[in-house]
Amino acid sequence: MRSASTALVLALVLGLLASTALLPAARAVAPAATATTPIAGNVTGPALVATSSNATFYLNASGGPAYSGKQLTGKMTWSATLVGADLTGFSVSPSNGTISNSPSGPVKLTVATGTVVESLRVTVEVKSSSSTANETANVSGSFRCVVPYVVHAVLVAGPGAVVLPFLVAVDLDGAPVGTVRVPELQPNATYDLLYRYPSGGLSSGYHTFSLSIGKPHGPVSFSNGLMVESTTFYVAPPPPNNSVWYVAGVVAFFGVLFIYGTRVAARRRGSARR
Repeated sequence: MRSASTALVLALVLGLLASTALLPAARAVAPAATATTPIAGNVTGPALVATSSNATFYLNASGGPAYSGKQLTGKMTWSATLVGADLTGFSVSPSNGTISNSPSGPVKLTVATGTVVESLRVTVEVKSSSSTANETANVSGSFRCVVPYVVHAVLVAGPGAVVLPFLVAVDLDGAPVGTVRVPELQPNATYDLLYRYPSGGLSSGYHTFSLSIGKPHGPVSFSNGLMVESTTFYVAPPPPNNSVWYVAGVVAFFGVLFIYGTRVAARRRGSARR
């Protein structure tokens, strides 16, 4: 009986050792949970946009369940809206879409502005999805719609040849500030060129806008026959701020009253003592 019980105890001990030895192996083959990075992104674009014009903004976004490392393996969608006090005449297009693994770069958004001067925000809701999870985040970019400086010039195409599309360079006080795309011009055609320069305000004094056709694009020139057109204008200084002098006058007036009052009081106290 003693040998039988001893054999039973030995068998239990061996079984326990065998099961303990198998535990690390079982843990090693258990699948690990897949970690995802949070959605990250931004909306970039100009800080100032002219009224009644178009501006380009760019959406960058990645991360969330749709990504495995840096690879997009799920689905990533977005929806864009404008936020402002008065959205009359304002729009953003396209208003929604899908982000892909294409190397074409960020998503291009076109914002059309109205005539209202105000601060606005392009807000984009980004949704990252996989077969097992969804995540949503908002990214945005702000800008201010301002009344622009408007430059106008007339281009004239010569006879006998079509002028292909080209760019006219715009300088302000000798520094480049933008370009204007001129469409194809038929022989003897004229084209009214408009450039809207958004600015928070130029310093007082004289400023000069210059438009340059640059290299020849066929028989085309400005209406004056030249390849460069310039216009100089004057920005008046702001009106003087008289509120400082008003405040100083009020302080001086109360100061006189205070001095006069203390002198009268002193005389009265003196007479009372006498």
